[in-house]
Amino acid sequence: MSKGYAVFCDADRHFYDAPHRLSDETGRAGTYEAARRPAPEGWQRHRSGDWLALRPLDAELPAQGWKIHVSACLDNAERILEKVWDYCVSRGVAFKFMPSRYLLHNRNAKYADRGASGKFVTVYPAGDEQCRTIAEDLDALLTGESGPYILSDLRWGNGPVYVRWGSFTERHCYEDGELRPAVEDAEGRLVPDRRDPAFHVPDWITLPDFLRPHLEARGAAKVADIPYSIEKALHFSNGGGVYVGTDTRTGEKVVLKEGRPHAGLAADGADAVTRLRREKEALERLSGLPQTPEVRDWFQLGDHWFLVLEYVDGRPLNSFFALRHPLIEADPGPDAIAGYTEWALRIHRLVEEAVEAVHARGVVFNDLHLFNIMVSEDERSVTLLDFEAAAHIDEGRRQVIANPGFVAPADRRGFDVDRYALACLRIALFLPQTSLLAIDRGKAAHLAELVAEEFPVPREFLDEAVAEILRGWEPPEPDGDGRGPGGTAQEGTAGAATGAPGRDYLPVHPADWPRSRDSMARAVLASATPEREDRFFPGDIAQFAAGGGLSFANGAAGVLHALAVTGAERCPDAEDWLLRRTKELPSGTPLGFYDGLSGIAWTLERFGHTDRALELAGTVVEQPWDDLAPDLHGGLSGIGLALDCLAASTGESALRDAALRCARLVADKGGHQPGRGPRAGLLYGSAGQALLFLRLYERTGEPGLLDLAADALRRDLDHCVISAGGALQVDEGWRTMPYLGEGSVGIGMVLDDYAAHRDDERFERARHDIVKAARSRFYAQPALFRGTAGMILHLSRTTVGEPGAHEADLRRQIASLTRAAVPYQGLLAFPGEQMMRLSMDIATGTAGCLLALGSALHDTSVHLPFLPPPPRRPQSRSLVREAVPENPVPTETKGTEK
Repeated sequence: MSKGYAVFCDADRHFYDAPHRLSDETGRAGTYEAARRPAPEGWQRHRSGDWLALRPLDAELPAQGWKIHVSACLDNAERILEKVWDYCVSRGVAFKFMPSRYLLHNRNAKYADRGASGKFVTVYPAGDEQCRTIAEDLDALLTGESGPYILSDLRWGNGPVYVRWGSFTERHCYEDGELRPAVEDAEGRLVPDRRDPAFHVPDWITLPDFLRPHLEARGAAKVADIPYSIEKALHFSNGGGVYVGTDTRTGEKVVLKEGRPHAGLAADGADAVTRLRREKEALERLSGLPQTPEVRDWFQLGDHWFLVLEYVDGRPLNSFFALRHPLIEADPGPDAIAGYTEWALRIHRLVEEAVEAVHARGVVFNDLHLFNIMVSEDERSVTLLDFEAAAHIDEGRRQVIANPGFVAPADRRGFDVDRYALACLRIALFLPQTSLLAIDRGKAAHLAELVAEEFPVPREFLDEAVAEILRGWEPPEPDGDGRGPGGTAQEGTAGAATGAPGRDYLPVHPADWPRSRDSMARAVLASATPEREDRFFPGDIAQFAAGGGLSFANGAAGVLHALAVTGAERCPDAEDWLLRRTKELPSGTPLGFYDGLSGIAWTLERFGHTDRALELAGTVVEQPWDDLAPDLHGGLSGIGLALDCLAASTGESALRDAALRCARLVADKGGHQPGRGPRAGLLYGSAGQALLFLRLYERTGEPGLLDLAADALRRDLDHCVISAGGALQVDEGWRTMPYLGEGSVGIGMVLDDYAAHRDDERFERARHDIVKAARSRFYAQPALFRGTAGMILHLSRTTVGEPGAHEADLRRQIASLTRAAVPYQGLLAFPGEQMMRLSMDIATGTAGCLLALGSALHDTSVHLPFLPPPPRRPQSRSLVREAVPENPVPTETKGTEK
């Protein structure tokens, strides 16, 4: 699970949204008084994301240099802000700050960006000497104030004042194919402005003498001063690291957990040190239990505290899905399904016993989930890990840290928090999709129905889980926009109006085309926010990067494409919005197809907006390309494909020349992406490059391009392995990936296209083995690039096998989309990445599922750009439609194919 998504869940109950959009009307944002003031006379006031900036109108700041950061805790932030405000305004010094308690909390939270953590106020000196003066003055002014350590900066003395060299203005450059904030080096070139969690000075900058004493004072406490050897880091968060080590006095293997003061905040404001102390106290109370680790030591090193624990052998429970879960295979037999069911029930009972033992000592675990349960090597016992949220029952403390799939409703306290998590575990052991309950708690009954159809689980086992999860919950009666009274989004509703959840949960079955198309299209249109500047349709958190809300992958361009090709109604308002927003593009908008300008240009041309498309294409062509990655998503391959297509449709020969230049650059790079390490797949690997070479070969007939395509495909296949079930998947070192975007299925789509031109024995074997990767009975997410929808697209398109060979697989994958589907305003919709909120975009959400279903069910061709169906036999679509049952949710015999 990506921890970065959680912070995008607070501002809206339905969709991911930027944290700074959380309204202060509810009192949650806690806007500071200074942020409510108008700009002082002669100053300008500007809001940019999380920051509120103030600058004298007559100030001329350098583009880069030494800048000052001031950190703060939640309880002293307003006091610090008042002092810094008065200081800067009285001296005409530009500054910016976090305008609310909520945003400051997020910046210092457990899973916040470690490089940005702690930064509350940024002050912009006009030069080195002014930097020294301001730092000295603020240090004296803020003496005695506390704040979290800013890892990216050099601390000034012992207070909350820090210094870093970097950019003052918003500039960008490409590094390793990624668009990054930039500074200018000694030769005048834009290079990345490093913002990682470590202080450094650029090579061409000399550290001023006034900073040398502070640099020398840095790192006075050394790891060598402790009686433990650190072997490896298991995990880092903003609160500190978790390490495996050895006690040099005894030779015992141990785990060391680090706590940074004032950082790593939980929902109640407790910092990492406080939570680490809570864990120590809870484990000491539980000492002697076989289901909990023992405390070995507790010590301080510098400002940081460390808890040393007994090392526990085994595997975390979440890892057993790849090892044991029968639905990762295409055709698990009844014995495999029954065997897994017996194992899961036994493991759940062991976890229940562990929780009961903890409760018997008066302790509430408060953070039970799949990752915090260690199963022994012999699978006969379990150990509960990570007690930093634990509390004694008498404290009545609310849950302050939780996995999204197991977070209890706000009204649960004490042992009921753990009982709720145990209920979620009953479902998650069979279908690990309980994060959907954050969208709609009523989904629990639907998931239980689906588990019962797949596994021979005792019905009371599931009924008890659903009863516990839904206890005290009532289906809401939403108004027209799916929100409760006063426009406030309600907890766990998703705008659903489903009276009795369960078998009748969904408004329409995905296979019931075109009813499902119409329902999804209406859901997408109902979610539109035309009044906003950053996005039109809600989607992934990538929308909140520059240009993300316009882009093909996550923004309006891709949604418009999906609606159009599936025969849904057109959305002129979204087209007009896209045209308006491309007049003044956000600074830092990428050039690529899926993430930026070339994809937007391609889309606008398809909708008849040729002049604007050519303007954007011209902007792309004018930019330097040397540092762009060769990939399809944001790099040269996607740009080349877009420009070639625009050249064909408009007759602009300069664009065709530019497309060929892209191909030459991609060929010169030979798939090499500096700093990234090898990546395989359609979006970021060599398969996307092969697609460019193939399409240009079809346009020009130049056989050398076909050779380049073959070389690129071989590079990607070199990163693939055969799984236990015989499927070919991309090997990422710690996991294998079958998906359309970064897995083997995307490679398979390009291999299918190559097969139309040349025979290749290795490619032919790979095509057949990749189809197996698309036949699994379970994928955690529904998304086009990272889930079930991508498998539907591949199975509906591939030329592998005999006619009708994959119809049963296609029916099953279409039916399996119901597992993740959630009603939105009584319409069919799908969650985005991490499945904590809905998404309407093409890469992660409903538009992508719409396109995939259209590829299988629509009467005319539906496909991704540059990937039309290869030459093939006509496909029988009537067989696919047989997947529609009388009830909205398909029934099936346990252990048999849908």
